Amino acid sequence: MAKFSMKHLRYFEALARHGHFRKAAEDCAITQPALSMQIRELEGIVGAPLVERSARQVRLTALGEDFAERARGILRAVDELDDLVRSTTVSMVGKLRLGIIPTIAPYLLPQVIQALSAKFPGIDLRPRETVTKTLIEDLIECRIDMAILALPISEPSLREIELFREEFVLVRPLQDSDKPIPNSEKLREMRLLLLEEGHCFRDQALSFCSIGDEAPSEMMEGSSLTTLVQMVGTGIGVTLIPEMAVPIETRSSSVSVAQLAEPRPSRTVGLVWRKSSPLEKQFMQVAEVVKEAGLRRLQAS
Repeated sequence: MAKFSMKHLRYFEALARHGHFRKAAEDCAITQPALSMQIRELEGIVGAPLVERSARQVRLTALGEDFAERARGILRAVDELDDLVRSTTVSMVGKLRLGIIPTIAPYLLPQVIQALSAKFPGIDLRPRETVTKTLIEDLIECRIDMAILALPISEPSLREIELFREEFVLVRPLQDSDKPIPNSEKLREMRLLLLEEGHCFRDQALSFCSIGDEAPSEMMEGSSLTTLVQMVGTGIGVTLIPEMAVPIETRSSSVSVAQLAEPRPSRTVGLVWRKSSPLEKQFMQVAEVVKEAGLRRLQAS
């Protein structure tokens, strides 16, 4: 009798999580037809359908829901066994699934990859860039090992290690460079450009300006810091960005950058991982490398 493999479980778990063959295939780094074939093969082994297929989406059958839940438990246990074996090594080796938020990734990730690869020659880095909420879910479900994001997270099952702090700076049109620096109250009266919902940096900027969930009508949204700065360059409004982003985001835009008045808004960047991970010692070594890379990046900003 044929038996399903770990590969079957990983592919099916990805499909159950994404609810979409294309996205699941991208997550698994295989083609969509290959993923579909593996799922049909798994259903043949099980002897019953696990998914309901339609033109627009994929739904799990009742059996598929139960199967997905058991599969996640098995995959978590296997990953934990792998971590247990790796915990016997002196330094970090093997696969490291590192999550990072979009308002840090473009400015720090290249330096982090370079530094970690130099410090730990046996490391196999697997970066994943997405918003904080998704990274936390991925950590809890053991889909990633650790994440670089803004603290605090305040999730009881996760350990938080502070790496460094960075301030937010004001970006405004070049022609406004000689105007007085607005305080938080004045910013509320200006056309403020912020990231769309889901980004923690948006929430931090709103908090500094004392703006609640009900955003003012003059506020405009963008999908990235690059978009926001380019919009400022055309004279649409003003925005806040982390100081780490200044050299990259402002080098080709007609904007001016200014420090805000005290107390300046800032964020704490840190590393987060599961408290249950046996790789605590190795993760602390990784944290030191990332911290040094981050401080060097800030000094260069």
